[in-house]
Amino acid sequence: MVNKIQITWLNKPEEQDYAAAMSYLGLLYDKKTTTIMVNKLKRASMTAFKSKDIFRASDLPLLSMANSHVSKNKKKILSGEKLSPILLVRDSQNRKVIIADGYHRMCAVYYYDEDAVIPCQII
Repeated sequence: MVNKIQITWLNKPEEQDYAAAMSYLGLLYDKKTTTIMVNKLKRASMTAFKSKDIFRASDLPLLSMANSHVSKNKKKILSGEKLSPILLVRDSQNRKVIIADGYHRMCAVYYYDEDAVIPCQII
């Protein structure tokens, strides 16, 4: 049996993650809605889901390890550096989960363990 890589996480998202979520969500929603969502994310409690379930709910493709951001996160995982939890928004109308921030981290984690539990904040 092969030993799985130990993936470590920060206790909460970094402030820059909320700024990235604001930028991404700003493409999908108006400024007022985006601001409300990001403020709710900041207050949301931490939870966790398996990476494979987040992928299924988001309906996004798995990015290649050749992607520079996925590769950067792979290096963090291998060096034992803690990753920032991801930010998720439930899009009930389309029955999907929007990965507001953390898509590249999630892809890197999935390559090591599709059953890995990823800490996140979700609204």
